[in-house]
Amino acid sequence: MRFSTLPLRYFVLLAASMGTMLYSTTSLAAEKVVLKYGIFQESLSVAELSSFAETGDPSPTLAAYMKLANKKPEEVRDALTKQVKVSPVVLDQALNNVVGERLLDEVGKTVHTSTDTANRQALRSALVLSASDDSKISLIEAIQKYPTQEVEVEGDRLVDTATKLSELESSIRKILGVFNQL
Repeated sequence: MRFSTLPLRYFVLLAASMGTMLYSTTSLAAEKVVLKYGIFQESLSVAELSSFAETGDPSPTLAAYMKLANKKPEEVRDALTKQVKVSPVVLDQALNNVVGERLLDEVGKTVHTSTDTANRQALRSALVLSASDDSKISLIEAIQKYPTQEVEVEGDRLVDTATKLSELESSIRKILGVFNQL
């Protein structure tokens, strides 16, 4: 009795193709941060900025840049790591309405795409993804989860934006309260 190897060959070819496609389609997340302070700007890897946020030790490039921009490393680190507790489902609901879009536009003045297109969508995605792991968001997590390879950060607005994000929890309650009354 002889078995045909043709179906087996197609199966192996299909499995190899699927494996290659799955392996090559990694999730898109920011790899590079363009940090801007007025007329100054510096490109850093997201890993470099994340390491600073985690340890408090800036790379030589980041340290020189913060000194040039007259920013205290502790202040920048605090702004990057300030966390806000919020459910990803509630956050998504709150950001998908007119009031939420205004908040996205405001935060988008600090964290945005390099081309200034689709900022709301990218930022909404980054914030919801940031909350999806632990029901907390921070600027560093949003930068890490940003759905483009490059993200621009206006450093002179960083502290104000961190404050706005920390007020997000009460803003969400207000937003959802208004819509629940309708």
